[in-house]
Amino acid sequence: MKRLLVTGSSGLIGSEVCVHFAQLGWEIHGVDNNQRAVFFGPQGDTRWNQNRLSQSLSKQFVHHEVDIRDRLGVLNLMEEVKPDAVVHTAAQPSHDRAAAIPFADFDTNAVGTVNMLEATRRACPETPFAHMSTNKVYGDRPNTIPLKELESRWDYDDPAYENGIAEDFPIDQSKHSLFGASKVAADIMVQEYGRYFGLPTCALRGGCLTGPNHSGVELHGFLSYLVKCNLEGREFKIFGYKGKQVRDNIHSRDVARFIHAFIENPRCGEVYNIGGGKRNTCSILEAFKIVEKYSGTEMISSYMETNRIGDHICYYSDLRKMREHYPNWDISVSLEETISQIVESWKKRQ
Repeated sequence: MKRLLVTGSSGLIGSEVCVHFAQLGWEIHGVDNNQRAVFFGPQGDTRWNQNRLSQSLSKQFVHHEVDIRDRLGVLNLMEEVKPDAVVHTAAQPSHDRAAAIPFADFDTNAVGTVNMLEATRRACPETPFAHMSTNKVYGDRPNTIPLKELESRWDYDDPAYENGIAEDFPIDQSKHSLFGASKVAADIMVQEYGRYFGLPTCALRGGCLTGPNHSGVELHGFLSYLVKCNLEGREFKIFGYKGKQVRDNIHSRDVARFIHAFIENPRCGEVYNIGGGKRNTCSILEAFKIVEKYSGTEMISSYMETNRIGDHICYYSDLRKMREHYPNWDISVSLEETISQIVESWKKRQ
């Protein structure tokens, strides 16, 4: 039986990857110490998801309470498991939180990633290594693209970006936030272990990764948190850009499917912008309407003129490179279906 090691296994992408590969008959080794609850408080707790995996995957799932900042612990675990594939999703994921905890942010995102890479190189250098990076590695450079304001959203006003932002978009000379900077460091190290050491690695620069198993909070998890506010009758705060800022949303299942495709046919030091693409975009205002459609409840919101530091006005991923390298992969879950699933999931958790 093949073995998969997943960090951040109780999170959105990590748990989806666990389920996906378990269904294929793999033995799953999940690494998670519920650090999200430390970063975000009780509302960010992911133990419920860990318990769900333990119950639903049964003997196929082994949980490891290991902190990726613990270098020796990570090395020992990798030597013990010697996985056939590694999926690294563990991270401190918030712009705003990073500024308050810069050491914890960098140690988790940058140092933790190096710990994982080096442990893989020492224990199992032939093992494919997929890393969840972020579109925040581009900083606020996407905001320099000419934009046009439409009734409910912003969009690119440059034909060169008709399909979205591609992997060769510059990352320099921009404001990233401390979170974005720590993820840049991790992203570059993942590429370097591929190009320098020949490890089969990829950095997946995610757009808005979402799905029904997200523990969304105000500082991270846009759609999930928006749905939670709607169902609980709580106010959702819009930060700047008239609520017309645009994101591309990809269901966690489609992320897991792409990771599977990469593991089956890995490359060394690759980068992919993984998001919902143009078809799965929405602004905050447009998201309100879709959520209201499925929940039957009107959104309560307030508006602040000040935007979040480094926030994108409009961002959606150009998926052409992914489709070219892995032609059997494509988006399979629509935006409306994704939001419908998130609504039903939060209803069950209430």
